[in-house]
Amino acid sequence: MVTNDATLLRIKHQVLYEVAKMAWEGCLEQHREEIPYKMLPGPKAQFRCCIYREREIIRERVRLAEGLCPSGKDTKNIVQVISSACEGCPIARYVVTDNCQKCMGKACQNSCNFGAISMGHDRAYIDPEKCKECGKCSQACPYNAIADLTRPCKRSCPVDAITMDEDGIVVIDESKCIQCGACIHSCPFGAIGSKTFLVDVINLIKAGKKVVAMVAPATEGQYGPEITMASWRTALKKIGFADMVEVALGGDLTAAAEAAEWAEAYKEGKKMTTSCCPAFVNMIKQHYPMLLDNMSTTVSPMCAVSRMLKEEDPETITVFIGPCIAKKSETLDLNIKDNADYAMTLGEAHAMMVAKGVDLEPEENTLQQGSVFGKRFGNGGGVTAAVLECLKETGENADINVMKCNGAAECKKALMLLKIGKLPDDFVEGMVCVGGCVGGPSKHKSETEAKKARDLLIGQADKREVHENLKMQGAEQVAMHRH
Repeated sequence: MVTNDATLLRIKHQVLYEVAKMAWEGCLEQHREEIPYKMLPGPKAQFRCCIYREREIIRERVRLAEGLCPSGKDTKNIVQVISSACEGCPIARYVVTDNCQKCMGKACQNSCNFGAISMGHDRAYIDPEKCKECGKCSQACPYNAIADLTRPCKRSCPVDAITMDEDGIVVIDESKCIQCGACIHSCPFGAIGSKTFLVDVINLIKAGKKVVAMVAPATEGQYGPEITMASWRTALKKIGFADMVEVALGGDLTAAAEAAEWAEAYKEGKKMTTSCCPAFVNMIKQHYPMLLDNMSTTVSPMCAVSRMLKEEDPETITVFIGPCIAKKSETLDLNIKDNADYAMTLGEAHAMMVAKGVDLEPEENTLQQGSVFGKRFGNGGGVTAAVLECLKETGENADINVMKCNGAAECKKALMLLKIGKLPDDFVEGMVCVGGCVGGPSKHKSETEAKKARDLLIGQADKREVHENLKMQGAEQVAMHRH
């Protein structure tokens, strides 16, 4: 069975392409049922037990591409389980391997408080019905013969939102899920995906609406040094977007607003967290609600640009494009006024282009709407650097301590310290994805692979704040609060 990530990505993007193509042609409603047969003509299965199951998986992926739940249930969660694709993982977490010597000491059996371990003919046996997955047997075995086979999706979830039903199918606890998307690419069977707004955006463009793309700072470098923000603007306008704006400009706006908020909090001795990473915001809301008063009220760069555009023209439809899954959940937060209407991943936006016969082409790096600091918002520590730069420019005390959290584990540690009053720093920068937005689940290249191209492109930008007129124009609207 072929389960490598390249195969999963190929299937995923082919579905996006087919759905986008039919949406552009206006025939999706009539011909969506043809997609599974076009992709998998049969009669033999390529990856699964049978061609019928393979086609059902494609049908569920089509539903996700249309922004619907694959199961047919009405749920607002962006991250969804493709139940027909969920298989092959061991239901029992702890499994006895061939290393077992069936020793006389029976350390594993003696360590179990639940009577789950017995001695078979050749090795110890763990009864999955009795096992509580405490791990004591694995720790006790002198031969390391008991393996911890935690499902990769469950292992990747930073907030323990993933469990299994009685049939071993993954279930996402929506009251815990922070929509970070870490589980999506961890599943070797491609059984977890996210809803897309691809069809909605295409229909709005076709209807003649003024749809403006907002491209994330983390995009720079993802397609090499020859694909610039100007390349993105040209391609997006070719497929019908009215214009494209760098979200790095929103980073400059947010940094200026957050600097003022930090300065005031610092004088009051109040510790605060950032609020630009939506997965981090979700983590606070759902797991540390007692810290909501410590969270910055400044909007994210995405929202800052959206508000600026909607202030210029209230009829504008704003669409965020970047490597983040959680941004989709942010657009669904009705409590945030004038936020982006839709959010898309880089792959979804690229599928829209290819389906229209357009692709990203090399272009000179002439489009610079954000400063170096705004562009670095996409890196871990970038928010802190931008805010401290703003504090320095305004003459405020920039000699403050910030705990820069790189990944969900560090975010949880910082929030726990803040909760119990033991946080040694003044502020917390929370980035749930390791490396920041450039490490997002829908990145095109890894942070290391993209670094050289990214540094080259950003190195060509202005080192100071730019477009003062645009910043002043948008400042009042960004002004700045989430609610």
